Amino acid sequence: MRNRNRLAWCMLPAVAVGALVGVAAQGAPAADRPNVVLVFTDDQGYGDLGCYGSETLRTPSIDRLAREGTRFTDFYVQVVCGPSRSALLTGRYPVRSGGWSMPASEITIGELLQKAGYTTGCIGKWDVSNRAVIPERMPNAQGFDYYWGTLGANDNGRVAFHENNREAGRTDDMASLTRTYTDKGIAFLEANRDKPFFLYIAHTMVHSVIDASPEFKGKSKGGLYGDTVEELDHHTGRLLRAIDELGLRDKTIVIFTTDNGPWNNMQERLRERHGGAVAWGSSGPLREGKGSTYEGGIRVPCIVRWPGHVPAGRTSDAIFSTLDFLPTFAALAGCDVPADRIIDGTDQTELLLGKSEAGARDDYYYFCQNELHGVRRGKWKLILPDRKKFYGYVDDKGSGKTELYDLDADVGETKNLADEQPEIVDEMMKRAKAFQWPEKLHSPGIRLPRPKRQ
Repeated sequence: MRNRNRLAWCMLPAVAVGALVGVAAQGAPAADRPNVVLVFTDDQGYGDLGCYGSETLRTPSIDRLAREGTRFTDFYVQVVCGPSRSALLTGRYPVRSGGWSMPASEITIGELLQKAGYTTGCIGKWDVSNRAVIPERMPNAQGFDYYWGTLGANDNGRVAFHENNREAGRTDDMASLTRTYTDKGIAFLEANRDKPFFLYIAHTMVHSVIDASPEFKGKSKGGLYGDTVEELDHHTGRLLRAIDELGLRDKTIVIFTTDNGPWNNMQERLRERHGGAVAWGSSGPLREGKGSTYEGGIRVPCIVRWPGHVPAGRTSDAIFSTLDFLPTFAALAGCDVPADRIIDGTDQTELLLGKSEAGARDDYYYFCQNELHGVRRGKWKLILPDRKKFYGYVDDKGSGKTELYDLDADVGETKNLADEQPEIVDEMMKRAKAFQWPEKLHSPGIRLPRPKRQ
């Protein structure tokens, strides 16, 4: 599933790289290259949208997006924030791309599209520079012409903003963030409507310390969490209307997804933090939530719309992932992906355009804190025995033995078929052992590693 393009453009000098990508982009005229708008929410569960089965939350804007595009049921991310973002940005599993510790040497979607002639913007939560001010690892140095947002999370109920590499204020008003990010995103669209662009909006909500504006607070049937999701839906609707009003609808791919499953495995702590309010989401029919390599931690909603290209009203059960964004966007923009490193993503253009039902991916590896927990191939999912690495809030750590699930028949992972299907287990074990590990692993921690004492 890895890209084997032998053209090692990443090893060329910067000027040569730009020239090379420019030549590649000539194969896709500007009129044929879509704009890309990627909306990436935080800690939103598989069951937290009407179009994914919620009977509690009202999400009319996102539900409409699903009717106008394709809804993916088997879409994968990573188990937590930083790893999910480095995987999305680079098309590489976090054991390669570094998660919160993503190094400056990684090549992002922004860098590829920037060199292909796109104007690139990042709004919101960055979270791949160890939540620290390290200019060479911040958005401007990683392929984004414009950045406005927070370098980390809101775990203490406050965030500090940066505009490009400059400090741009602080706030403890969590209810204002979704509106503010959307305002900034719309301003970016207005400023760049006449040229190809990539806009990546990474919302802080609904992570850790959540809140909703007065006009949404107390209005949903899902507690404070529901209020906050319904506000996200409202502002997503504003963004979509802006795309339409600017005449960009037919030439813009819009993708809506989230970084990992809901924090439904830390309910008591979240309840205390929010004065008794419900502040976590739902995994729907899936097992466990954020931090877990069971499906509830890593399978999330994903909706893609591109009128006239991506089929409307379609539901796809093809295996698809944020890892696939980089090679897919590169193909649509007419540029090459890096060839001096393993790219774990695969070009899913045929899947998006409705020319393939199965897509180009038939496997997926499940990682937690640099440990391989399992692998999926087709309908089969293998959980490896004797796993050691878990996030502390994850309650369901499994049996500790080999587990095999038929995800087509048992999406909730309730019936372990390992004893009944030994041949499948053997085949899946071989696939797990065949994973090509990097020579060196990055620190899986959030903060910068402490220097070792001499």
